[in-house]
Amino acid sequence: MLPLLTNPAARRLFLHRHALAEAPTGPATGQALADLIHRIGFVQVDSINTVARAHHMILFSRRQSYKPAALKSLLERDRALFEHWTHDASILPVHLHSHWHHRFARDTERLHSNWKSWFRDGYEAQFDTILRRIQDHGPVTTSDVGEGETRGKGGWWDWHPSKTALEWLWRTGQLAIAGRNGFQKIYDLTERVIPEPHRTAPDLETTTHWACTSALDNLGFANATELRAYWHALKPDEVKAWLKAALARGEIIEIEIEGATGQRQRSYARPDVLTAAENAPDPTTRLRLLSPFDPALRDRNRAEFLFGFYYRIEVFVPEPKRQYGYYVFPVLEGSRLIGRIDCKSFRDDRSLRVKAFWPEAGVKLGQGRAAKLESELSRWAAFTDCDRVEFQDGWLRETLLTRPAG
Repeated sequence: MLPLLTNPAARRLFLHRHALAEAPTGPATGQALADLIHRIGFVQVDSINTVARAHHMILFSRRQSYKPAALKSLLERDRALFEHWTHDASILPVHLHSHWHHRFARDTERLHSNWKSWFRDGYEAQFDTILRRIQDHGPVTTSDVGEGETRGKGGWWDWHPSKTALEWLWRTGQLAIAGRNGFQKIYDLTERVIPEPHRTAPDLETTTHWACTSALDNLGFANATELRAYWHALKPDEVKAWLKAALARGEIIEIEIEGATGQRQRSYARPDVLTAAENAPDPTTRLRLLSPFDPALRDRNRAEFLFGFYYRIEVFVPEPKRQYGYYVFPVLEGSRLIGRIDCKSFRDDRSLRVKAFWPEAGVKLGQGRAAKLESELSRWAAFTDCDRVEFQDGWLRETLLTRPAG
């Protein structure tokens, strides 16, 4: 019989590994901020700015002394971080850049076929031109290139050839993101951005071992699919081979994880996982808003299994089937996801407006919980340069279906 990690213990360990168990206090600049990002693995970058951008929300939810300027300094001045892809665009500790070289090689091969069907022709002819321009004249943005090229009108992916070329050169490692002007990427040669010690690739076996062990340690426990998805850097057969060898060496064990409704799932973990879960701190009962792109929620299936919280970003759900608002934020209390909230910062009149809050089934918004929610919203208002929270008429909604029918 396999060891069993009960659901309360699994939640406690999972939240602790994601820095969501302790109170969101402490320093959030310099090395302390770099250490936090290393602990949670990565910080996803996203353009939506309903309350704040995803990377700022992720960090503020863990350290409420955090200011966006501190992240910019680590990225653009100290070069302690770099920006590239995990499952999506993310900010990562710079010492991981060496492992990304294997991904650059794979992306070069994979994108050759995919991008020819996704983008208009002509971008490959711009590679050398853009590289020479950056070499001779310095960093560029997409606004600086593509003179005379037809600008797309078809949405996010209807790029002009030079913009596609910039993204290609970044995705394949020849360029790096030197910084951002607002949210616009600034591209430069990789050797000018990434410190020399992090530009040499280890062998694939070393990268495979790093990717699997670090993902397992950051998650606490994982099956093969979850392990691969964490960094999105390995092939399925590479993960399976590592798991088989690690089991034989005694580095990991098989374990059963109890889900929110009593179901069980076989996973892998370190041999001391039961002790680690027992020693993990009880999560604070303080409420906190989470970004839809928080690392703890990246795997929607795991969120549903562990917390009984069915969550899909409503922006991607067609209107007739949409249960909640356009873009809603999960609300964490202790080890429970107690609901989701639809709110937005209006910086022109300095108000954070709450349109709706949907509690999860069995959750009551009593006086004490309502006070904690209002306190958390006030902290977010201050973080986004708003001076008040406004609750719109009818903001407290009835609990909806946890999972839509069909």
